[in-house]
Amino acid sequence: MDTAQDMEAQRLSNADVRVLNSSGNAATARARAAAEAAALHAPSVDTAARFPSEAFAVIRKQRLLGIMVPAALGGEGASLAEIADVCFILGQACSSTALIFAMHQIKMACVIRHAKGNPALEQILRQVATDQLLLASSTTEGQAGGNVRSSEAAVEHIGDHVTLERKATVISYAVDADGIVTTARRASDAAGSDQVLLVLLKKDYTLERLQGWDTLGMRGTHSEGFTLRARAPAQQLLPEPYERIHAQTMVPHAHLLWGSVWAGIAAAATAKAQAFVRNALRHSGGQMPPGGAHFTQAATSLRTLRGVLSSALRSYQAVMSDEKAISALEFQTMITMTKVQVSELAVETVLSSLRACGLSGFRNDGEFSIGRLLRDVLSAPLMINNDRILANLAMTSPPTSISG
Repeated sequence: MDTAQDMEAQRLSNADVRVLNSSGNAATARARAAAEAAALHAPSVDTAARFPSEAFAVIRKQRLLGIMVPAALGGEGASLAEIADVCFILGQACSSTALIFAMHQIKMACVIRHAKGNPALEQILRQVATDQLLLASSTTEGQAGGNVRSSEAAVEHIGDHVTLERKATVISYAVDADGIVTTARRASDAAGSDQVLLVLLKKDYTLERLQGWDTLGMRGTHSEGFTLRARAPAQQLLPEPYERIHAQTMVPHAHLLWGSVWAGIAAAATAKAQAFVRNALRHSGGQMPPGGAHFTQAATSLRTLRGVLSSALRSYQAVMSDEKAISALEFQTMITMTKVQVSELAVETVLSSLRACGLSGFRNDGEFSIGRLLRDVLSAPLMINNDRILANLAMTSPPTSISG
């Protein structure tokens, strides 16, 4: 069976032993254990649009939530490349689990890189590492929609505490999180773009539901809307302005880690296409099925996708400590184009995989089904490029109070 498609299948099979950036690291074996639980429960997570509790029970058991925390604070000091590998592995098993993990680690990176020795923030990092706390993100609100660089609600200083009330159109997995990292205006008389980042633990806030969550894909992220009311020690404000945090850490980590999730989804779809083609070859006496060319296209676009991510990751790692280089137009253009390329290539890969599987991929009740992967990856352009559209996907439901 010396065909181009068969050789491509063999190359893909050999590549699958590796993750996004390396042949293995301290976290990948633990990530695969979590991925097994995530894959087992992914269908029910999607159907019920519920938090993937089983997967996160294993993620906590494997102590993956605090791996980015520096060793001096009880963590493992994992690199961005290692975190990207975990996102890639989880993305192949359950899209929602992977995206939640990525969002948590994006917030962790912001706190770790910009705490500047703040004792209260370092104590929270210790708690994350010790107790495996899960942090959610709140950056969208009110009429601003998806403009994360503008906040309506402002923090108010009362003695050594701050208070905040903000109507967040989307807070993913808020009910199941142990804390929330939120943007806010620095003060009531500050401009919307003059923002701070505030770290809240469950005891610091209450939630009142504004919107439900019934969407096309990424249903397990459970990204409902809430009114967030908080009172917390003022030391839980990050000392650096959000403008700097956003450019240096938030944006690059978001594009690279979310991109690793999309790559995982694309890899899962391509693996299904590969399995379908091999199954068809076995039952046809070695004759390549009509979808063979589409599998080759899926494998090719997946390889390109991973290459784009790896290149962008290396570029970011080279300038992570250089504020001037990160702020330069060249880097900002590159990281923006990375998110566009990755989201488009992920969709292209999954669509090619669906074409390779034909009707078997279209079905929801077979081993080669790609429907859920397609719905999740179609969320990529919406979630990574336009949070305003994501917020509008939610279905309105009556307010319900939830105490923190």
